[in-house]
Amino acid sequence: CDNAKGLKAFYDAIKYGPNHLMVFGGVCATVTSIIAESLKGWNLVQLSFAATTPELADKKKYPYFFRTVPSDNAVNPAILKLLKHYHWKRVGTLTQDVQRFSEVRNDLTGVLYGEDIEISDTESFSNDPCTSVKKLKGNDVRIILGQFDEEMAVKVFCCAYDEEMYGSKYQWIIPGWYENLWWESWINSSQCLSKNLLAAMEGYIGVDFEPLSSKTNKTISGRTPQQYEKEYNAKRGDGQSSKFHGYAYDGIWVIARTLQRAMNYLNSTNKHQKIEDFNYTNHKLGKIFLNAMNETRFFGVTGEVVFRNGERMGTIKFTQFQEQKEVKVGEYNAVDDKLVIINNSIRFQGLEPPKDKTIIQEELRKISLPLYSILSALTILGMIMASAFLFFNIKNRNQKLIKMSSPYMNNLIILGGMLSYASIFLFGLDGSFVSEKTFETLCTVRTWILTVGYTTAFGAMFAKTWRVHAIFKNVKMKKKIIKDQKLLGIVGGMLLIDLCILICWQVVDPLRRTVEKYNMEPDPAGRDISIRPILEHCENTHMTIWLGIVYAYKGLLMLFGCFLAWETRNVSIPALNDSKYIGMSVYNVGIMCIIGAAVSFLTRDQPNVQFCIVALVIIFCSTITLCLVFVPKLITLRTNPDAATQNRRFQFTQNQKKEDSKTSTSVTSVNQASTSRLEGLQSENHRLRMKITELDKDLEEVTMQLQDTPEKTTYIKQNHYQDLNDILSIRNFTDSKDGEKAILKNHLDQNPPAQWGSSDPSRTSKDPIEDINSPEHIQRRLSLQLPILHHAYLPSIGGVDASCASPCVSPSASPRHRHVPPSFRVMVSGL
Repeated sequence: CDNAKGLKAFYDAIKYGPNHLMVFGGVCATVTSIIAESLKGWNLVQLSFAATTPELADKKKYPYFFRTVPSDNAVNPAILKLLKHYHWKRVGTLTQDVQRFSEVRNDLTGVLYGEDIEISDTESFSNDPCTSVKKLKGNDVRIILGQFDEEMAVKVFCCAYDEEMYGSKYQWIIPGWYENLWWESWINSSQCLSKNLLAAMEGYIGVDFEPLSSKTNKTISGRTPQQYEKEYNAKRGDGQSSKFHGYAYDGIWVIARTLQRAMNYLNSTNKHQKIEDFNYTNHKLGKIFLNAMNETRFFGVTGEVVFRNGERMGTIKFTQFQEQKEVKVGEYNAVDDKLVIINNSIRFQGLEPPKDKTIIQEELRKISLPLYSILSALTILGMIMASAFLFFNIKNRNQKLIKMSSPYMNNLIILGGMLSYASIFLFGLDGSFVSEKTFETLCTVRTWILTVGYTTAFGAMFAKTWRVHAIFKNVKMKKKIIKDQKLLGIVGGMLLIDLCILICWQVVDPLRRTVEKYNMEPDPAGRDISIRPILEHCENTHMTIWLGIVYAYKGLLMLFGCFLAWETRNVSIPALNDSKYIGMSVYNVGIMCIIGAAVSFLTRDQPNVQFCIVALVIIFCSTITLCLVFVPKLITLRTNPDAATQNRRFQFTQNQKKEDSKTSTSVTSVNQASTSRLEGLQSENHRLRMKITELDKDLEEVTMQLQDTPEKTTYIKQNHYQDLNDILSIRNFTDSKDGEKAILKNHLDQNPPAQWGSSDPSRTSKDPIEDINSPEHIQRRLSLQLPILHHAYLPSIGGVDASCASPCVSPSASPRHRHVPPSFRVMVSGL
């Protein structure tokens, strides 16, 4: 392969030898290319049986060069056919930086480009292929077309093992002209273990020309390829074999047939000229030889011998590395452009040939049908409960308990709860149930329903509380009537704000269906595909801003409800005061909404978890709100309906008269706009109770004094008689009408008492028991009358009923615990 020696030998043969008709040979690419380029000057045709370099296929540069062996580029049509056979349309190339391999790679690029096969990555290397192998993996190259020698092949497969680019997902296609057991010569030069190298090499496909035809037809020599091989091996003996011997044999026959064709042509056209007349300046005979060789065609030991532009149209074989040996699995006939795969000979490591790329199967993350069914069933139960509350509210709307709690507002609360329930059905509908267009419509509808339902329920609840607040915080004590129409207007105003926000949202930045793609996951079934989960969302450009506006408005509504609940916490009429239940509802709804929103955002990539949380939050909030509003009313109506409509601090009677309004006031229905203030009643009650306490002390003191010795009686009479009279005639106790006086005072006025120390003979002569004005009788009367009086005036300020049988019996034991007129006539005469 020395260029100088080869060129000198050629010139010596031209100068000193006889006239040569043709040049046969040329193995080394460098020497052959130099000689072939100069043949045109001598009109010599060269036929090579071993030069495979693609460079020699350039007919403009080497017009007189032919070869019986296919060039290295001849494998490219065979590779194309193999790629089409297995439907591989995406490949990558890995090439050693050597001209021979680069030329093959460049030719392959042109071949594949015209056949709509994508070369997704082209990598080359000089010494270390690991970086290039890693890039191929990063670009998801599954079918790798390699061009490198045996030494680099060992390094390539070691890198492939390290990067796990082997097995059922990858297919390596490399040159097939390596020597037998080629890896054993280079394993020591790598850092790879032998078993790892063999594992990475398992299944690679080698592509090379066929040394001998596999057909059993007789060749031009009268022998079959098998007979030729047997005879060749017999004559060769123990000598080293070359894979080009069959092409050399067929090359001799090519020259023979070319000369024969030339002779026949000369004989038929010019009888005076013979091939022996050829010389290096005879261009005519040179052209005749050139055309004759180009038209030569026969069946040789290497197969069909045909030239196309000087290139041999030979047979390409495919071998596969199976269990540490090369096995022929198919061949490609360039003449017929036909690929033949030997039955069941090629074995892939998977159940099927590898894919040319990672097959990405998009899979919608959808809501589980059983989960949707369970939550829908719970939602239906909630709606049934709401319907039962609605029936209860409508049926008992004329009951005092329900009437005082604003039945129309209760209906709105139920309506809001049912709208919230209904939104759950829409939240569970995704791309697995509805089309993309329908899903986009549902994005808007479910938002509107949930927003309106929330505002309707809590707006009605807060409106009721506002009416109670407005009535009982009326400092001027004026009659204030707030009808249901006004409450409906308040709820309508809240809904109007909602509608304004929602309409602006829909017009300016409507909700759209967006698809979020996640990282690929392996197929659970073990197939050679990757699952890319996708998830549908309802989003828009400024989602955060719109949600912030809605949350702010709903938050202010909640704070307003908390304020009203706090302000009306002391209203002691259960039918009116829902502050405790409103506070509980706001607390539960607020906490659950905050937790639900946070968890829902964190689990947005898990639709089942997200839907479960959202649905449970809505179900819990709606259910707890409805139960807190209606269950206490239901229980009270079944047990003690009258108690809920009465003040817990005062017991009102049905037959109370209007003139007794100083000490007691009836509380009418809120629907009739109560005209009295609870705080005024409480203040009056407190004042009267304080007066009772003072009077109790005075009465006790008088009683004790009356029970003392007779000597002290004179002192009592003289000094405290007037005080006692004043005590017994207090207007706050008797509230007597004009002309009415206490019995004791009347008796004293009509019968002025005599001086206890006087000596009336008429009286002193009588029995002391018969003297009604004697000190003993006066003391006895007072000891009995004062407790009776004390017991009698208490009903006027909410105390003991005058009809009570005994002054010692508690007020609660009275069979009729009601108010009585504040004027009493206590009969004390005759005692």
